[in-house]
Amino acid sequence: MLPPMKTDAQQDAASKYPRTRLLHNWVSLAGLVIALGSLFSYVILITLDSIVHAANAYIGILTYVVAPAFFFAGLFITILGAVWHRRRLKLGALPHALQVDLSRQRDRRILGIFIACSLCFLLISSVGSYQAFHYTESNQFCTQVCHTIHQSELTTYLHGPHARVDCVDCHVGEGATWYVRMKFAGTHQLYDLVSKKYPRPITTPIRNLRPARETCEHCHWPSKFVGNLDRTYNYFLGDRTNTPFSVRLLLKVGGGDPTHGLVGGIHWHMAVSNKVEYIATDKARQKIPWVRLTDPTGVVTVFREATFTNDLSHYEIRRMDCMDCHNRPAHRYSSPDDAVNLAIAEGQIDRALPYVKSNAVYALTRPYRPETEARTEARDGIAAFLASRYPDDPGMRQTIPAVQQIYANNFFPAMKANWKAYPDNLGHRDWPGCFRCHDGKHKSEDGGRTIKANDCNACHTILAQGQGAELRQLSAEGQKFKHPEDLYDPAFQCTDCHSGGS
Repeated sequence: MLPPMKTDAQQDAASKYPRTRLLHNWVSLAGLVIALGSLFSYVILITLDSIVHAANAYIGILTYVVAPAFFFAGLFITILGAVWHRRRLKLGALPHALQVDLSRQRDRRILGIFIACSLCFLLISSVGSYQAFHYTESNQFCTQVCHTIHQSELTTYLHGPHARVDCVDCHVGEGATWYVRMKFAGTHQLYDLVSKKYPRPITTPIRNLRPARETCEHCHWPSKFVGNLDRTYNYFLGDRTNTPFSVRLLLKVGGGDPTHGLVGGIHWHMAVSNKVEYIATDKARQKIPWVRLTDPTGVVTVFREATFTNDLSHYEIRRMDCMDCHNRPAHRYSSPDDAVNLAIAEGQIDRALPYVKSNAVYALTRPYRPETEARTEARDGIAAFLASRYPDDPGMRQTIPAVQQIYANNFFPAMKANWKAYPDNLGHRDWPGCFRCHDGKHKSEDGGRTIKANDCNACHTILAQGQGAELRQLSAEGQKFKHPEDLYDPAFQCTDCHSGGS
């Protein structure tokens, strides 16, 4: 159907109608307000992001993704309104200028409403941008809005020793250089989240995590002399009576600065005057065949395993810092063995139940379907298994919920996340930890020195061990480690038998 013919008046008016008048419609004006509002928000966000005390990678999503998206959406609406208005003119509508006559009450009312709505929109944009900026720094945003895949990390974070430290304090920190790097990282993480291309489990160690000297040491003073710490570790054997076995240790934490105490102990590795470097041949940094020590006098000593050559071209030389031992400072997945030991010690699991230690660990480590995100199968399976072992036993009323809670806090099948996926280098019982270097296989190039191995008194002194009266027989000089049931062979490492539950 042909459009109606324009009258001479319409053709004459259209020929005199400037192209800019195509924006003289309410749709285009609304689009312009949205575009200006988003531009206003962008300026506020980029200003806030440049003056706050710490950079936030996720604010980059708002600044460089969300705000521009609204800006281009506003421009699209503006163009759409112009095209629609031009189409009306072609169909014969008389062009008219968008004029406001303040002498008319109707025009004054419409103009007032438009200005009020525009000001409200700009106000909401500015306040919203400010609140969004701070919200992206919150733990709720990191774990429940953006990183919904990180429920495992949220749970372990809330049960960890750094539960009152904000996520961004460790994962982002301060500084212009890392500010830019984390902008790109945050945008890439957004893509991974939307496309669901993130790994399961989340791989560690995090490659773009900034050095501990720039994050951890804001609170933890590396030069402080800690000295010796008295610690008692409670275990229960897997026999019928769940026999208790405790080890009371004097941990030689020591210090690394001679102006604050003797340089030595575990923190000797972080001494200000020492420089310890290493290479790892695996991504998890569990296999360390080469170590280089630079002492306070500048003398360099290289220790390496006999099977490793000095060809370092394919490896990254990493300087040792806090994270090489304290690699699970905030997201710690307890092994079934440790979690059950603690629950028995606290009375949450009834120790009077025969073989309850072994049965609880077995119930936790049985295979359950990984796609069961609600973990109902594991919860019901734990209850059914333990109930079948102890039918009608009143001790089950507290034991079953305790074991189910251990599973809920430490097992996340949908993300394939549990203690097996994340090595814990703080110690040497379930993971190589200290024995990655202190295994007796790292010798100096001249063969005259060896990194100490299997020397229990190097890092701690056993004050007492066993149960009952044995724990009151303290020895200041230290006792030789006595493995329960005399099954200990000094030639073996702890990890040759212990695995945390499997």
